[in-house]
Amino acid sequence: MVVVTLQRNKCIGCNYCVELAPNQFRMSKKDGKSVLLHSKEKKGFSTLKSNDHIIFEDCYKSAKACPVKIITVKTI
Repeated sequence: MVVVTLQRNKCIGCNYCVELAPNQFRMSKKDGKSVLLHSKEKKGFSTLKSNDHIIFEDCYKSAKACPVKIITVKTI
């Protein structure tokens, strides 16, 4: 299982995550911050749990590219 977490309130809206993983991230039209698609929000963290290991590589690239390091990706 792949677990992707986004700490949305610290997002600066650089758009790298959307460029590298467009199937998992979108930019909000309301506030210009990243949105982790199909995730659950709890206490400022959006978490996506997926059995689709294909998403790991793109999400990992997004996490590495994020200048404020608010994306984490792990497998469990």
